Amino acid sequence: MLRDIVSNDLYTILLIAGLLIVAIAKLNAPKRFSDFIYVLGNSKYLKIYSREQKFLDKFDALLFGNLILSLSVFSFIAYQHITHNQLLSIDTIFKLTFSIGVFILIKVLVERLIGSIFEIDTLIDQYLFQKISYKNYLGILLLPINALLLFSFKPSLPIIYIIVILLLIVYIIGLITSFKTHQSLIKRNYFYFILYLCTLEISPYIILYKVFIAKQ
Repeated sequence: MLRDIVSNDLYTILLIAGLLIVAIAKLNAPKRFSDFIYVLGNSKYLKIYSREQKFLDKFDALLFGNLILSLSVFSFIAYQHITHNQLLSIDTIFKLTFSIGVFILIKVLVERLIGSIFEIDTLIDQYLFQKISYKNYLGILLLPINALLLFSFKPSLPIIYIIVILLLIVYIIGLITSFKTHQSLIKRNYFYFILYLCTLEISPYIILYKVFIAKQ
């Protein structure tokens, strides 16, 4: 009797690539990396490095690369267990990784464009730096999570949902921290703040969810 054997080789390669990227980021900026690890409970990193940010920051770019790889691995693990599809190809994982990267980059560029149009570039740059920092932090968290899902225990839907909820909580904490930093400005422009949330923070993910459901 023949039995399908599911290979984790591609996952392993992506996982190792993510670890190498994080190691390179740490070697290039050990002090910054140490501050970054505590960004969730300490605003020191955001206060110090937001003043030093560049349009193309090597440290953020490296961690963003890990975020894309880690998020792609987790997304496909979740997709496999939701759809019961065990097939994995290089072409599929490449398309998924490319799509996630393009989606995040387009979203950032649109927000920067809005900042330029309304002449609030400094404010948007600070806000995006904070938000990208928390997203990159999620990429760090996903490394051990993906390793456990691949090699320690068999994933199940409840476990995947719990992980998604925990990641959302971390991300929401990051957003709340950013909003608290600019709360006086938000209070003066409450309507535009709600409009921003609905347009750029909520609707893109609703559209992605609809596309995902439509393909089932």
